[in-house]
Amino acid sequence: MAATISTTAVAAASRQLSSAHLPSPKPSLSLSVKTLPKPHLSLHLRLRSSSPHRRLLSSAVVPGAEPFPTSPDDEDGFPLFDDKPREECGVVGIIGDPEASRLCSLALHALQHRGQEGAGIVASDSTTLRAITGLGLVSEVFSPAKLDSLPGSGAIGHVRYSTSGSASSPLNVQPFLAGYRFGQLAVAHNGNLVNYPALRADLEARGSIFNTSSDTEVLLHLIATSTTRPLLSRLVEACRAIEGAYSLVFLTAGKLFAVRDPHGFRPLVMGRLRRPSRAIVFASETCALDLIGADYEREVEPGEVLVVDGKDLSVTSLCLLPKKPRKACIFEHIYFSLPNSVVFGRPVHASRYSFGAALAEDSPVPGADVVIPVPDSGFFAALGFAERSGIPFQQGLIRSHYVGRTFIQPTQEFRDLGVKLKLAPVRGILEGKSVVVVDDSIVRGTTSSKIVQLIRDAGAREVHMRISSPPIVSSCYYGVDTPRAEELISNRMDVEGVRKTIGCDSLAFLSLDSLRKLLGDEAPTFCDACFSRNYPVPPREHNVVKVMEECA
Repeated sequence: MAATISTTAVAAASRQLSSAHLPSPKPSLSLSVKTLPKPHLSLHLRLRSSSPHRRLLSSAVVPGAEPFPTSPDDEDGFPLFDDKPREECGVVGIIGDPEASRLCSLALHALQHRGQEGAGIVASDSTTLRAITGLGLVSEVFSPAKLDSLPGSGAIGHVRYSTSGSASSPLNVQPFLAGYRFGQLAVAHNGNLVNYPALRADLEARGSIFNTSSDTEVLLHLIATSTTRPLLSRLVEACRAIEGAYSLVFLTAGKLFAVRDPHGFRPLVMGRLRRPSRAIVFASETCALDLIGADYEREVEPGEVLVVDGKDLSVTSLCLLPKKPRKACIFEHIYFSLPNSVVFGRPVHASRYSFGAALAEDSPVPGADVVIPVPDSGFFAALGFAERSGIPFQQGLIRSHYVGRTFIQPTQEFRDLGVKLKLAPVRGILEGKSVVVVDDSIVRGTTSSKIVQLIRDAGAREVHMRISSPPIVSSCYYGVDTPRAEELISNRMDVEGVRKTIGCDSLAFLSLDSLRKLLGDEAPTFCDACFSRNYPVPPREHNVVKVMEECA
């Protein structure tokens, strides 16, 4: 068994190992992240033999750590609310305020819904970059004392739910902080690179050593091995090599960079603090700007790179790549973003309300007594459905926000009881009623079937499911964690087959035509590949499959 050692010892050992490496004719890159493991984990040192190749990441690892569940629908756990597409992460960047790291942590709190597996901040005091990352929620990773150790007027932050890379590895938690021959560089990434495996294989063939399984690491290797100058040229060259979805923030000792992919798959906005510093802020959603008292100024445009100089807060805009058709992720408006955010120039709550209202027109439920949402993302769609149909709106399901991933239960009886820890039906609203249940999506169908059963157990006479998005028939490769296509229930069954499987009296989805009609002239600027199988950037490493089964 490896001896347990301190983080200081790990850093010292890593420095000794690095100094033993033979000189390399190519640029060297080392990445050090101070990672805060869970309290019960021991930090161990994994030694590597001396190598002339480029290193990225320190050698600190946490062997023996219990990994997070890898299957959201593990029937031995309580998968309620896990049977949803998951946004990969949220990013924040701030420059020009002496409390940058504290403001960054608050902004990350506002983006916590975009990732709960890890959080990190890198701060700059104009000379040195320092990083703290850890597994868990923002409140678990950062204490006042930890934030005190991140001084400076510049900071970037990240909350993570993995779509690329092991969820349980502390080394995969961003931002990544690297040191190479021209100084230090930190990066935080929201999205997914569809050509990552090919790029990594090529870099490894040329001597790069990867220390994480995150696709973001490939960016640092591309920048470090570039022969162009200055850093901006290296950054642009790296981004021209990658394909897929990326909203990025980079931090150096004196500058902050914000970059968005040419299609604009994932959101990234710019604002300015109302504090005397008038610091510049970038964030995945406007709700983060609201929390820290920043005024929204504009989106980072698809294919744009913005450079903010920490000395005078001047902002330079450059075109990263030739303009391509915008393909913003429609699921940001259906599920991912908070309803108080403005995403892709549209208020999220208004979009969801309109989806529900259109669903009421297309698929009414005559004779229904009450409309209830599946909390929380179904709320505004249910409100739109109720008001358009004239059926009373009630909060018939109460969600507990204090139950996270639950431990494995030994019997089905206790697994069924565990579901009620997360959702509680209000019997007085449901008993004897014909109930319309509005949810935002159905992925595998396991969550919906449990919700239907909960409502029936509370005495509902009828249960009618209405879904405020089209059927999900294909996986996403642009930064959303969706199951394989063959696991998607609507890819395997027609609507009637799904209805029988989840056990409701009737089921209807918002049609793709209705969704596009609601988006109006902007419909072609949204990516709806999960509904249509029309991929703006074809996935290179995956086979897109369609599986249909005859429904009994």
